[in-house]
Amino acid sequence: MSGKAALVTGAGSGLGRAIALKLAAAGANVAIVDVNREALQETEALLTASGTAPIVIVADLAEPAACHAAVE
Repeated sequence: MSGKAALVTGAGSGLGRAIALKLAAAGANVAIVDVNREALQETEALLTASGTAPIVIVADLAEPAACHAAVE
């Protein structure tokens, strides 16, 4: 995964967080998305502690405009 980009939704907790951590450990550049800012900050801290600099996007992806904004 080295050099690949990954956009992980629901990254504030659970499977989304676990996937983001695994992808980062495999060398991917990770962008993390969640509606819950505090939970997303926890995931960001875990990624940063592991040496990754994630792109952090707080968004409610149930809204079409938020989906478009998240990938721009």
